[in-house]
Amino acid sequence: MSDEQAPALTALLAESSIRLDETAADRDEAIRATGRALVEAGAVDESYVDAMFQREQSVSTYVGEGVAIPHGTLAGKDSVKADALVVLRFPTPVDWDGNEVSVAVGIAAKGNGHIAILSQLASILMDPDSAAALRGATTSADVYELLAATDDDDD
Repeated sequence: MSDEQAPALTALLAESSIRLDETAADRDEAIRATGRALVEAGAVDESYVDAMFQREQSVSTYVGEGVAIPHGTLAGKDSVKADALVVLRFPTPVDWDGNEVSVAVGIAAKGNGHIAILSQLASILMDPDSAAALRGATTSADVYELLAATDDDDD
């Protein structure tokens, strides 16, 4: 483990990057919407979305509890301008390779930053109560509160 402190999850998430009323017909539409949110956040170039699809083809980013964490491949790192998170909630769950996904958390990170971010997210998303709270979030404040809880755990 390195001593490098991972950035607080809440510091990577702009309020405009929390979208709680998204719709997608299928997994690919959900990935495209997540990628678009990262582009609109100014975190990535358009080409990063292709890297997200490449990642999905090699390994599913579905993590359980109704949550997927789409992110790009290592080759997509050149498209990342700044570390960022986006949170998209799908009130009508999306079929993600036979799993129902209600929340997609998009990650853009330079270098190996995505590993620290993924591990912080995993601590929330693997907890059924926290994952349920995220799936049921109706305000951006709800999302910040959930993510801030793991920021506090790191202290």
